Amino acid sequence: MRGPALQNRLAARGLDGTTLLLLPGLLFMLALFIYPFLYGLADSLMPKEGHWYANYVKFFSDPFQYQTIAATMWLALPVTVINLAFAVPVALRVRLMRRQRLLTTILVLPITLGTVFVADGLLTFLGPRGWFNHTLLILGILDTPVKLTNNYWGVFASLLITGFPFAFLLTLSYVTGIDPAIEQAAATLGAGPRQRFFRVFLPLLVPGLAVTFCLAFVQAFAVFPSAVLLGAPAGPTRVISIAAYQAAFEQYDHSLGSAIALIMGGVELVVVLAVLATRSLFYRGPASGTKG
Repeated sequence: MRGPALQNRLAARGLDGTTLLLLPGLLFMLALFIYPFLYGLADSLMPKEGHWYANYVKFFSDPFQYQTIAATMWLALPVTVINLAFAVPVALRVRLMRRQRLLTTILVLPITLGTVFVADGLLTFLGPRGWFNHTLLILGILDTPVKLTNNYWGVFASLLITGFPFAFLLTLSYVTGIDPAIEQAAATLGAGPRQRFFRVFLPLLVPGLAVTFCLAFVQAFAVFPSAVLLGAPAGPTRVISIAAYQAAFEQYDHSLGSAIALIMGGVELVVVLAVLATRSLFYRGPASGTKG
């Protein structure tokens, strides 16, 4: 008597055709994330001199190095909060418009421009002789040009412009996934616009907003071109990515650069885990009220 076919035995172990479809994605993750991460971790533990943890001691014992964490957080957190605060009301409004696709295309246009192009445009627009200062001087609002480039505010403006479309698209996908019947039921029961937002929409949006916050924060925390072109790389906008670059390619200490990159990833991971842990305080249940 013949036993079960090989296909049936593999399916019993969870190895069916559907499972095999995951292999390309797993290989992609292995090649582009897991292997580079393990390589960087091993590289960071092989310093030029000293013990295996010497690179981390060197980073946290030098104020010029570890203060880059605070400088990067001071840029990434406010930008992420502001982009999310603007994305929610805009997404709630856009979902009700007839020409939603056209307006969405206009709002996400900065993504297609690229960080360097946006930074170069802001240098022209916000510079001492740029259109912004020139207009305010003509109107008599300013007596002397205000400095908005090569400092904190230039990088801040660049991150807002490039980060908002990303936060908006993610928020719009969550907003449009909420069944309109839920809002209509709340209105029928006498809930006003404010009550409907805070008691119906916001609890359903919190899981999605938490994910959007995490992704937008990671994007902003990895700022590099804007901090170099629009900021002060040796001053208040010396972010942690610049520290990693300088260690690896200016000081030719690739091991220290890997260690700083891992510290950067560790800080991002702590913030992401904290946000995902606190979202359960607002709502527990399905991720969203989907249309059905």
